[in-house]
Amino acid sequence: MSGNTSPYPVLPLLGRGLLAGGAAGLTTGLFGLLFAEPVMDRAIRLEEERSAGGGHDHAHEAEELFSRSTQYFGLVVTSVVVGLAVGVFFAVAYALLHRRSPVHERPWPRAMALAGAGFLALSLLPGLRYPAAPPGVGDGDTVSERQNLWLAALVIGVLGMVLAHLVRQRLAGRAAPVRQLAVTGVVVATLGVLFLLPGNPDEVLVPATLLWDFRVLSLASHAVLWATLGAVFGALGLRAAARAAEPAAAPAPAPAATSAG
Repeated sequence: MSGNTSPYPVLPLLGRGLLAGGAAGLTTGLFGLLFAEPVMDRAIRLEEERSAGGGHDHAHEAEELFSRSTQYFGLVVTSVVVGLAVGVFFAVAYALLHRRSPVHERPWPRAMALAGAGFLALSLLPGLRYPAAPPGVGDGDTVSERQNLWLAALVIGVLGMVLAHLVRQRLAGRAAPVRQLAVTGVVVATLGVLFLLPGNPDEVLVPATLLWDFRVLSLASHAVLWATLGAVFGALGLRAAARAAEPAAAPAPAPAATSAG
């Protein structure tokens, strides 16, 4: 029997996940506001010009419900809300993965490894198969099909990372190069399975430079989210571990001896 029989402290991890997720969402929102929104504005102007050229003056028939400044604020708020949700799921996944080991063991590398796996499974691999498209791209009749394809890509990405984790555990006694090559093989195989899915049903009719900028910044915003989430979660774990070690490092002083006189 192991001496560590106390329940795994999920609630503190959830609090840590909320703090890290909020910080990650805020950082991602500000990143998008500074770097991605100018590209979004270019895409929106292009779409308005295309609509006007095709005889559709929707941009002037109906005023925008919200001004661009309000939309900018909404972008940041939405990013924070998404970050909070991702932070909760991150904390739950962290607890499930490390439930058999002490809660304060190696919090930084574990948090960064989980963040890296999340970025691979939910951002990079699906994004390589179905890159992000600017606003106004795509037929409204294919929205459901595109959503289903993206959801399938997310599921395959998650399953691929779970399989990579199981392979790494199975090869725990083997040399590091063997484990790393095996995990890399699983990741490459997952990407191959993703490319067996049907392609994007819509043609992307935007300038190549705009499309490239939008896709790079979209992927970069995902990287900012996951990197900030892992770093803040790991830093909070280090602080919690240091606080937990304080009583053992500072034993109570011995009582002063009294003289017999």
